[in-house]
Amino acid sequence: MTNPTAPRGPRPANQGRRVAARNRAALITAAREVFAEQGLDAPLSAVARRAGVGQGSLYRHFADRVALASAVLDENVRQIEQAADEPDASLASVLGVVTWHLTRSTAFVDLLRIRGARGDGEQARALAARVHGVLSRCLPVGHRLTADDAMLAVAMVSGAVSGPTPAEREHRALAAWRLLGVEVGPMRSVETTVDV
Repeated sequence: MTNPTAPRGPRPANQGRRVAARNRAALITAAREVFAEQGLDAPLSAVARRAGVGQGSLYRHFADRVALASAVLDENVRQIEQAADEPDASLASVLGVVTWHLTRSTAFVDLLRIRGARGDGEQARALAARVHGVLSRCLPVGHRLTADDAMLAVAMVSGAVSGPTPAEREHRALAAWRLLGVEVGPMRSVETTVDV
């Protein structure tokens, strides 16, 4: 007679690292959404629920709210850098990705406002410098804007981004870009791969 609780066949491979990477990515995506809807003071339990993980998993990846917001910011900037590395990248296409993040990420808007107003915070300065570098690379020779002008324009547009829905925030952002006379490509995120 066989033991009914004995495993049948080989044990499945440990998916720990792969699951952990997926959970981390899901938490960053969920935090971006929850923070955009409820602000940076939103309950972290709402982030965990949206990501489909327990709060223990959230705290295994992020020690606190600041660490989670920092990860969202880093992911936003990484997507902007990836957009700039695409073969057909242009200032307009990169600004489309920047604008998508402005309309969906409260933390990103705050970063740009801080950078534009005071430049406080080591991480804020480092991330803003990365965005500045991307915009600098994407500016065509002889463009009327400098990279500093482009950063100021992004910060100005971030000030116009308000409204309860992404569609409303997108509408206001595009109106602000039109007022500034700057062409913006399609608003989109950039898919990133999860490292395992």
